[in-house]
Amino acid sequence: MGKRKKSSRKPAPARRKDPLETNFTCLFCHHDKSVSVRINRKEGVAQLLCKICDQRYQSKANHLTEPIDIYSEWIDAADAAEKDAAATSSRRTVASSSRAPRAPSVDSDD
Repeated sequence: MGKRKKSSRKPAPARRKDPLETNFTCLFCHHDKSVSVRINRKEGVAQLLCKICDQRYQSKANHLTEPIDIYSEWIDAADAAEKDAAATSSRRTVASSSRAPRAPSVDSDD
């Protein structure tokens, strides 16, 4: 009795990796493909710039950072800034008194 012969299979062709986008839609002016992301890996800095409304964002980058990561960070930072602004404005309306508080009057028993 002999061993079974393995069928000789050709290796599957390597899957082609499509490059990721580097141009995105702006959150503020809503133009398609107006936001570009540039990553300088030597300096460890990523910059995002809208060509239409000149909106800018800068973040730290490492060797694993991709443009979509910077765009997502920008969206998160814009949402956080909007929430902070909303919380600050609601606090101001609750305690919006520009006058100094009065000192309590002291009645003397004469």
